[in-house]
Amino acid sequence: MEVPGGPFVSMLDEPDRAALATIGRQRAYRKGAVMLLEGDHSDHVFIIREGRLKVVVTTAAGHELLLAVRGPGELVGELSALTNGSEPRSASMVALDPIVVQVMAGSEFLAFLEQRPRVLLIVLRKIMDRLRDSDRRRIEFGSQPTMGRVAGYLAEMAERHGRPVAGGIEIVALSQEELAGYIVASRESVARALMTLRRRGLITTGRRSIIVLDVEGLRKYRD
Repeated sequence: MEVPGGPFVSMLDEPDRAALATIGRQRAYRKGAVMLLEGDHSDHVFIIREGRLKVVVTTAAGHELLLAVRGPGELVGELSALTNGSEPRSASMVALDPIVVQVMAGSEFLAFLEQRPRVLLIVLRKIMDRLRDSDRRRIEFGSQPTMGRVAGYLAEMAERHGRPVAGGIEIVALSQEELAGYIVASRESVARALMTLRRRGLITTGRRSIIVLDVEGLRKYRD
């Protein structure tokens, strides 16, 4: 999920934002499109302008594991640019919505950072934030039962990527298998947790749809 500190673009001052907008080109993807494939050697960098995407990896057994969801204003793919594309992409990116991104060649992005060292510091800060967030998630998931993990994920998604709808907050609706992979639990235990949260009036669910009705109630399970 998006990490503390806010989206990357919102952390830039107006001159830096204006200069960044002149680099690269905009490209639109349909929902479900694979925007970047794990193992590729490209060095392109993306800034999400509209919509959301998920970052996933594939295990040796062929299962897809969710690493993160990114939304508008976020920077993705920057590590490949910083290493000049010398290492293969460590994950795939898949559009969760119809999405518009700003695509920059790695060389363009590096040239921009060389001219604007303050932005480079922000990029490094975001990378460190994500590493800390990953460490925090491992600690929390190792100490919480499945119910707490599911409730924590739903509350976090409502806070960071939720869309207000009548009666609640609509969040990115991942499959039970994707959610199980993210919180490191079995699909069956995730299904039971979702059923319990529905019965307690904290969420409603439909086909690929989850609406959070009570964020504070979910936080109690997370905390």
